[in-house]
Amino acid sequence: MVFWVIRLLYFLLIIAILLFGFRDGGPFAFRQADSLDEHITMAVVGCLAVLLLGLAIDMLVPRKNIAALAGIFFGLIAGLIIGLALNFVIDFFYEIYGITESTKPDLYIARNGIKLLVNLFCCYLAITWVMQTKDDFRFIIPYVEFSKQTKGNCPLLLDTSVIIDGRIADIASTKVITSPMVIPRFVLNELQNIADSSDRLRRNRGRRGLDVLNKMQSNPDIDLTIQDISLISKEAAEPVDHKLVSAALKVAGKVVTNDYNLNKVASIRGVDVININDLANAMKSVLLPGELMQVKVVKPGDQPGQGVGYMDDGTMVVIEQGRDFLHRDVEVVVTSVLQTSAGRMIFGKVENDSISHNH
Repeated sequence: MVFWVIRLLYFLLIIAILLFGFRDGGPFAFRQADSLDEHITMAVVGCLAVLLLGLAIDMLVPRKNIAALAGIFFGLIAGLIIGLALNFVIDFFYEIYGITESTKPDLYIARNGIKLLVNLFCCYLAITWVMQTKDDFRFIIPYVEFSKQTKGNCPLLLDTSVIIDGRIADIASTKVITSPMVIPRFVLNELQNIADSSDRLRRNRGRRGLDVLNKMQSNPDIDLTIQDISLISKEAAEPVDHKLVSAALKVAGKVVTNDYNLNKVASIRGVDVININDLANAMKSVLLPGELMQVKVVKPGDQPGQGVGYMDDGTMVVIEQGRDFLHRDVEVVVTSVLQTSAGRMIFGKVENDSISHNH
């Protein structure tokens, strides 16, 4: 709403300038007596046209890229400086060859046009050069990057495993995620390659990931975009996991994954990671040593006498003295809880009252 108010004021200001400047006797009104006034008027009209063009560009391009704007700005400055230097060279050659208004009027009049073309050429080359090389020469002052120190809504980059897993769609639909979620183009390409695989299991996983993406994109409450994040040639040749970390560094974002190895790689390179498994573990009920719980022993454990059961949320419970109670519900006393990124394990032993009751 604020931007529309600014645009309206900007437009009204242009209209006011037109009405005031081109009224009878106004400073920009046409005067047939003096051709210079006509040139001035044409220049002013051209400037106002540029202002209106700027308003149109602002409205037609709602999502601006600060990196692109900065590249254009510094490229324009560099191009103007280089063009100004070349203009002095042009004036120098004109003096050497004695080209003046009296000797060679045609070439002399063309001097300003040549200078304009040189300036435009330098600005174009400088802007394109800056946009293409800003990732390779960050030590140059115009390319200095400032680390994002604020704790704002930085983008969340999703990897292939977390998309196939599917839980991210349910988490995002609860509106607990306020940050924009981004899927780099190379992640989408890998997901499509998996869906086109000749292996049936791998193909099903890829198709599930594409279904999850369609579900998320059709949800108006989820801010999900697919972006082409430019990487330098060295980074583009890396495996997908490393490219994802490089992309997160470039956009100052976080990686969302459930891949333990990717979690470690991102941490080493200084990228924040949101691990879906850690999030799921954090949402599980907290049990303290000494608490009682009822578990069904479903299979024997690795150690003699052990039994294994599972809670409703899938947490594994290793039960001492539980092998004798296979396929039965027993009261278990929690002895310890082991928390890892791979999941949570609960260790306990059969309650004495449960043993006597079963006997």
